[in-house]
Amino acid sequence: MLRPLKNQQGLTMISWIVVIVFLLFQGVIAMNVIPVYMTDSTVKSIMKKLPNDVKARAATTKELRVIVTKHLNVNNIYNIMPEQIKITKGRGVNIVTIAYEPRGKLIGTLDYIVSFNSDVRTKFI
Repeated sequence: MLRPLKNQQGLTMISWIVVIVFLLFQGVIAMNVIPVYMTDSTVKSIMKKLPNDVKARAATTKELRVIVTKHLNVNNIYNIMPEQIKITKGRGVNIVTIAYEPRGKLIGTLDYIVSFNSDVRTKFI
């Protein structure tokens, strides 16, 4: 005699394996990508504090690049090169832009590339 469908519940073993593999894959992605976004959060906080920095207001473009690089190094961010820090002069302001693309491996030959762009205006004296 056949059982009605309403009495059958749960997942089969193959379904459980598929769900577990999917969750493990998501976990691997999260472990590799979340630190990249945490680094970007630190870069944004540094950029947010830059207009209030007295040394940054009185600095030339070269000195401003050094100041930003020092702030990055103090916060253990070494993957942003000084060439990725662009400083342009406007009328009474310096526009500091940090544009970078961190890259990394996920699994095997699967890589990721994330693009970030942060900018801030600092008034100079």
